[in-house]
Amino acid sequence: MKIDIWGTCFLASWIFSLSPGAGSVFSMTNGLNHGFRRGYFGVLGLVLGLWTVFLAVVVGLGAIIQASPMTFNILKWAGVAYLFYLGFDQWRSKGSPIKINQDQREKVGLGTLIFKGWGLNVINPKGYIFMLAVIPQFIDYRTPMPMQYLLIALTFAFTDLVVMAGYTGLAAKALGYLKTEAQMSMLNKIFGFLFMAAAAILATFHQAA
Repeated sequence: MKIDIWGTCFLASWIFSLSPGAGSVFSMTNGLNHGFRRGYFGVLGLVLGLWTVFLAVVVGLGAIIQASPMTFNILKWAGVAYLFYLGFDQWRSKGSPIKINQDQREKVGLGTLIFKGWGLNVINPKGYIFMLAVIPQFIDYRTPMPMQYLLIALTFAFTDLVVMAGYTGLAAKALGYLKTEAQMSMLNKIFGFLFMAAAAILATFHQAA
């Protein structure tokens, strides 16, 4: 892959990671509820989900989605339902005081955080649509493609790890300013609303012609 093409890919990966969406809300929620160290495991799940989407697009699911409106709609509405579930669950969660001890944080397993992050990206059509739109622009079909795909996948993973670390860390620092259960409850409702808003936006997605 030529350096100028990779540079464009690198820029596109930052745009993809920085664009507000379910991943950023998920990372902030984890930082808020579990702190940076534990919450960051959710980001690892997001990256694994991103790679799953990337692999699915590369091996041809993207072509199937483009050719089958039914497949696209099933994926879209599954994503809407999943995002709404996450939002509703966050909305109804009870507020906890700022002094959350380590035992309370351990109640949420690391595997659960990783799995939720993975599922969030796998079920979200935004990733499929973005990958379908941008990946072909960076591929030189006259040269071996496996190494090109690997470089693109690593590039997107790097920027996502950096950006979501920022979201998780900023939310974790906000814990120091939250003193009451009412404040925590209000923030849980805000993040829950953002998840449900993301679901509503996702419901408006249409398959590209």
